[in-house]
Amino acid sequence: MTHEFRFCPNCATPLAMRSEMEDSGEKSRLRCPACDFTHWNNPTPVLAAVVEYEGQILLARNAAWEGRMFALITGFMEAGETPQDGIAREIKEETNLDTASLDLIGVYDFQRMNQIIIAYHAVCTGEVRLSPELAEFKLYDFDKLKCWPAGTGYALADWLRVRGHVPEFMPWGENPH
Repeated sequence: MTHEFRFCPNCATPLAMRSEMEDSGEKSRLRCPACDFTHWNNPTPVLAAVVEYEGQILLARNAAWEGRMFALITGFMEAGETPQDGIAREIKEETNLDTASLDLIGVYDFQRMNQIIIAYHAVCTGEVRLSPELAEFKLYDFDKLKCWPAGTGYALADWLRVRGHVPEFMPWGENPH
């Protein structure tokens, strides 16, 4: 989620868009004219997992989402943890599953949300118990999965390709699964 900064967190002066030369060329950033604070607006790291559970892929529906869209388990990386520790924590918090193995799928650009997605394949065990953040889950055979044309959908497609499946993408806006 992106937040709009309007005031300097140091001195409360209204921030102003200013262009300045940097190593890579001219950049426009929100800066404080009083104390020179700069709002860098760097992307936030988000962790995602293609959760393999009992030979199928677990997709979940966020309780806050309208419709019946199911997606990968995701969450924000916290200070002091590795990406691997972070996604194992998120899987445990959201599904109650234990992560037996993790393999990096890739890193994906998600500019619409100003995020970088670090995606893993996680083999998990245990008994699924969803957190209140998730409304429901479904298990899918690999060949029945449909990918969505954004963020984590590309990670799922790459994971399927490596396993010899041709990913099928749903049209943007279609209600998946």
